[in-house]
Amino acid sequence: MAAALPLIGITTYGQNEEDRYSLPAPYISAVRRAGGVPVLLPPGETAIETLITRIDGLVLAGGGDIDPELYGGEMHPETYMVDPDRDLLELGLTRHILSEGLPTLAICRGCQMVNVALGGSLHEHLPDVVGDEILHRLPPAEPTSHAVSLVDGTGLAELLDQPTFDAASWHHQAIKRIGRGLRVAAHAPDGTIEAAELPEHRWLYAVQWHPELTAEVDPLHQALFDELVGNCTVRSDESHAATDEGFPGEQGDEA
Repeated sequence: MAAALPLIGITTYGQNEEDRYSLPAPYISAVRRAGGVPVLLPPGETAIETLITRIDGLVLAGGGDIDPELYGGEMHPETYMVDPDRDLLELGLTRHILSEGLPTLAICRGCQMVNVALGGSLHEHLPDVVGDEILHRLPPAEPTSHAVSLVDGTGLAELLDQPTFDAASWHHQAIKRIGRGLRVAAHAPDGTIEAAELPEHRWLYAVQWHPELTAEVDPLHQALFDELVGNCTVRSDESHAATDEGFPGEQGDEA
């Protein structure tokens, strides 16, 4: 019998105007290349404890902005796609992974969510703080690329083993006050915090850039997904055997 593959939960965008949930395909592809089985987790799900017992690892994906009320911030004219259901799901998931040590890769919005869950705050609109010499997204809201420098001595620096590299950037917010227990692991040339890690956690890395966008052609960014999957302990076949009605699985063409 073939060994069971780890189930990797990936949070999705909220319901759109066409009554669909969605997620960019590169997230799924990167998890599959790493040897994991993607399981999509749409906003609105309240059975968080059940989810945590069924998955072996988690990707907190990018997307719209977190409600500023959750970190004591203020609504900004550039704030977009605030989704209370997604905030609620991801806050719940994050609190469980923090307490239970589930291997987690947090990307862009996910990085911000981990920080907020640990009491940190965000810059509501990064250009107001660091200017536009280093672009973190192209207008109106498209990805771009800039250099990222890892902080020497961090776990992320050891994992990626390349002190400076180019990364796909697609955000207008970033960590302001670092959350409890988190350690800054990378910066952009303008000083923006580009990654954080939780040393006391089994495996949790939060990156502000989008490794999934370049992972197919750049082994350095695929390594984040490879290491996530490699650090998962597959739960017993019995715990994965039941798929209760309503369990949010991988979405097909009708998602």
